[in-house]
Amino acid sequence: MDKPKILSSSFRDPSGFVFNKDNQIYRQINKSYQSQYDHLMKSGLYDSLVKRHLLVSHEEINADAVIDDKAYKVIRPDQVPYVSYPYEWSFSQLKDAALCTLEVQKLALKHGMVLKDASAYNIQFIKARPVFIDTLSLEFYEQGSPWLAYKQFCQHFIAPLALMAYSDIRLSQLFRIYIDGIPLDLASQLLPTKTWFKYSLLSHIHLHARTQKHYADAAGKGSEAGQEIKVRPIGKMGFEALMESIGTCVRNINWKLSDTEWGEYYTGTNYQDAAMLHKESLLAEFLASLPELTPLLHDLGANNGHFSRIAEKQGYTVIAQDIDPVAVEKNYLYGKQNKESGILPLLQDLTNPSGGIGWALEERDSFLQRCQDETVLALALIHHLAISNNVPLGKLAEFFAVVSRFLIIEFVPKEDSQVKRLLTTREDIFPDYTIEGFEKAFSVHFRVVRKESIKESHRVLFQLERLA
Repeated sequence: MDKPKILSSSFRDPSGFVFNKDNQIYRQINKSYQSQYDHLMKSGLYDSLVKRHLLVSHEEINADAVIDDKAYKVIRPDQVPYVSYPYEWSFSQLKDAALCTLEVQKLALKHGMVLKDASAYNIQFIKARPVFIDTLSLEFYEQGSPWLAYKQFCQHFIAPLALMAYSDIRLSQLFRIYIDGIPLDLASQLLPTKTWFKYSLLSHIHLHARTQKHYADAAGKGSEAGQEIKVRPIGKMGFEALMESIGTCVRNINWKLSDTEWGEYYTGTNYQDAAMLHKESLLAEFLASLPELTPLLHDLGANNGHFSRIAEKQGYTVIAQDIDPVAVEKNYLYGKQNKESGILPLLQDLTNPSGGIGWALEERDSFLQRCQDETVLALALIHHLAISNNVPLGKLAEFFAVVSRFLIIEFVPKEDSQVKRLLTTREDIFPDYTIEGFEKAFSVHFRVVRKESIKESHRVLFQLERLA
């Protein structure tokens, strides 16, 4: 039996922590949180949240699992199939996560509790929908007290959503620098002037940023003069009004989708109908012939998820990752509209994948830590990595050998119009980029299970298995 390992993602919380034992995730609840936990469970709040799919459910387990004498209880939450982070979400995923957090807060207030923090990292996508996972984030509501998580909610949700919608969709990547959300003063500076004329953004970002600066300055002066900063009490009606104001703000932030080079890939592709149908058929055959169904399948370069859905129909939970925020957004919205539960679209740049960040670079796991020994699809991807980004085939083979046990990969040769398009603006310095060079590089790490040419194209689909 494995020794319990405390996860570094929860070390900041004095109420308890998360740990891994025998590949299962558990949460220890400390005695200091006993009264809050008991209220959560007995007041009906837990049942209401779980029934509405707002909070991850859990079961209490044998007390033998406690790690130290601070423990009151140990719970085993429903397991999250794949942990993702805000900088990997599309615009609508972050927006839905914000609305989920607000729904938890509004329901908690009806049961005499509030969220003591409103971190986007408290949300995970389970069956493609946002679910709150931090059971210990709920605290007793005290009449007159302000919402202490207000600033954090603005930094984790309102600021990045506004920046993505009104400045540049790529600014979501600021999450990779600012682990506790985007500073409001920075957001205020980056947002265009027109946002000052939108009351909700004026209130929750621009004036909020100025108020923060004022209190920061006053705190410095007050400490020198022996003065205290007085916080104006807020009644329950005022608290509820704040929640409504924040909710209206979030719902009114909308991003107008634009077409990017790859956002409309399948409408502008060089594929003939026969080639597309043959590729779909081959993929289904390759997947069906795998010796076992791995828990997850990663579709790297998934675009709008067209091929992810072939895998999902065969029983896989698919993590559909792409570099293009438009494609990821469309993939998520399509799945949401059609009530899909087996595909999680995420934003991922494989040339600079999500790394470990936070304290000692361990609070958030890297992409490579979360994707190992999986079944991987890499369709219409390799030419972008090898030619657009100068990654040698040998390096690509090494990478795929880390992330995949079973690999279905499409080789797109120089004769293909998409590769010709990539080479129009640069010198061809890729003499080894051939089908022979591909097979030689990948044979170091994989064996070829099956190899099929795609009809009416120059492309070849490979089914590979990593060498032992």
